[in-house]
Amino acid sequence: MSAGIGEHWLRAAYAGSPWLVALRPLEALYRLAVARRARAYAEGRRDVWRAPVPVVVVGNITLGGTGKSPLVAWLARHLQARGWSPGILSRGYGGRSAHYPLCLTDQTPAAASGDEPRMLADQTGVPVVVDPDRPRGARRLLEEGCDILLSDDGLQHLGLGRDLEILVVDGHRGLGNGRCLPAGPLREPAGRLASVDAVVVNGEPRRPLPTGGHAMTLEPIAWRSLAGGQRHAVAPPPFAGEVHAVAGIGRPARFFATLRGLGLEVDPHPFGDHHRFTAADLAFGDDLPVVMTAKDAVKCRDLAGPGTWVLEVEAAPAPGFVDWLDARLAAR
Repeated sequence: MSAGIGEHWLRAAYAGSPWLVALRPLEALYRLAVARRARAYAEGRRDVWRAPVPVVVVGNITLGGTGKSPLVAWLARHLQARGWSPGILSRGYGGRSAHYPLCLTDQTPAAASGDEPRMLADQTGVPVVVDPDRPRGARRLLEEGCDILLSDDGLQHLGLGRDLEILVVDGHRGLGNGRCLPAGPLREPAGRLASVDAVVVNGEPRRPLPTGGHAMTLEPIAWRSLAGGQRHAVAPPPFAGEVHAVAGIGRPARFFATLRGLGLEVDPHPFGDHHRFTAADLAFGDDLPVVMTAKDAVKCRDLAGPGTWVLEVEAAPAPGFVDWLDARLAAR
């Protein structure tokens, strides 16, 4: 499926377009396969590896961005502040490494690790390991001395045992039309929300979710020059007027809305999630500033000119979620 077709389908899935009804027979087959796979793990017909330390899985059941990676970064910093030594485990979508497990260093390029692991390593400073084989990657984190593991986007990777499951939902898009692939955006049926330990809703929900959830927002914290690394306060920005806004994330419109909320005039340039940028993607033929997300910035370090800026954001979960998390980990 090409990027253009994929984006058209995803918009239709969240909007509940009538033509998706034709795909419901395929949805039934998909749901059957998902259920069979889950039963195989539950009944012991497939192996589940359990780490000797707590494993916290952060994921989603919808295609497209939900804000889970900023929450993983927040969890890593929060756990460090509480005396833990966390490590982050990722599948590394979009990256290609010659070997696995891949333990990121300062020199590991995003092309090898994937954009989200590179971003998480830069933002947190904790060990980050990429491996399609999650249990193998988890064992590598244990070698790094980690005493708690955060599995980014690991909800469907059932071969790795877990102590806590945290499911992140985009409040604006919710569960779309509530249908599973390919008739809707769900990786698993909506009933999965009832089986996880916590649901975190990123942004104001447009409609109630089946199980409610803890609130979370993404808060802009600083501007960073991609070429020079200098940091500036969010307000006022280090530039004014119109900007080229670049976003290759799950929901670019969220980034563009954030920029407008900061008082900027936005010329939007949306790309597909995990887009591999080229110099031509950032050549707009004028001297206007170019602004982008931290996730995109890790792939554009060698492409960006002096007028390129990164908007740094942090997850801000509700106090109730923080209290719940601390109580659950303390009781383990």
